Amino acid sequence: MESKISLAPIQGITDYHFRNTFQRYFDGVDFFYSPYLRLDNDKQLKRPKVKDILPENNVGVHLVPQIMANSADEFLHLSSYLADLGYKKLNWNLGCPFPMVTNRELGSGLLPHYNKINDILEEVIPGLKTLLSVKMRIGLDNTDDIFNILPVLNKFPIDEVIIHPRTGKQMYKGEIYTDIFEKCLSLSNHSISYNGDINTLDDYIKLNDRFKTLNSFMIGRGLVANPFLAEQIKQIDKNPSKSKIERFKEFHAALTDEYVNALSGPSHLISRMTAFWEYFSRSFSNSHKVFKRIKKATSINKYWAAVEVNCKEESWIA
Repeated sequence: MESKISLAPIQGITDYHFRNTFQRYFDGVDFFYSPYLRLDNDKQLKRPKVKDILPENNVGVHLVPQIMANSADEFLHLSSYLADLGYKKLNWNLGCPFPMVTNRELGSGLLPHYNKINDILEEVIPGLKTLLSVKMRIGLDNTDDIFNILPVLNKFPIDEVIIHPRTGKQMYKGEIYTDIFEKCLSLSNHSISYNGDINTLDDYIKLNDRFKTLNSFMIGRGLVANPFLAEQIKQIDKNPSKSKIERFKEFHAALTDEYVNALSGPSHLISRMTAFWEYFSRSFSNSHKVFKRIKKATSINKYWAAVEVNCKEESWIA
């Protein structure tokens, strides 16, 4: 059975400009998850967040909006808004590890409070107009949190549980607890998706070989760094007549054009594209040198010169 591949949400990276451009130039991604939506202090969504998930800005992209909420009222408000836009599925973020989030009992900060998760779901599920998936860590700072949460989730009609087998406190570093993930497969009544440290085809193959019943994987940083990764996993090639570096250059040019029109001024554009190159550089030989060239660019002309040197002098290795 072919694996389902989802693009994980990354704040400031995987917005609709990126998603749309990615979909035009690469294949293999089945679902795109939006960076999380959260109500502000006035119980409103910020305008850029609204723009990011409007259906007219995501044509041809199978988008799953992700919400962040720690009360039933917020949850129902967001879910109703998304259902009215026509979305059939949403995702609840119980995984964000950043302290400014977790300190407010949001994201993975809610994981130690499994009774609260239960209470929210008991109130929300009867009024939910969409399917619901959950993206989570195995705990905030305790790897056993998930064993309290899975029995709670088992009580409800959850479409999918996406598990990153690290704690929130670990952020994106340190041990990834694949043994705990394996236990979750037998303890959950729901479809499970694996997320975390899939950066190469070999990473995927090792996981796929170990977890024989698993057919859903969510990839974030690895897919931004190497946009060909989903094609490699599915053994497809959207444009076999061109080399990877040619396809990457076309994708990069189109992505840059998107932000030329979306951002105000060259400094904002260079800043945004530099953020992408922190990932892109990992797929080039001499990645440190590649990224250093981009960071030294102080004008648009110097930026394009750095891109040209990178794509000529350094080879694509992913």
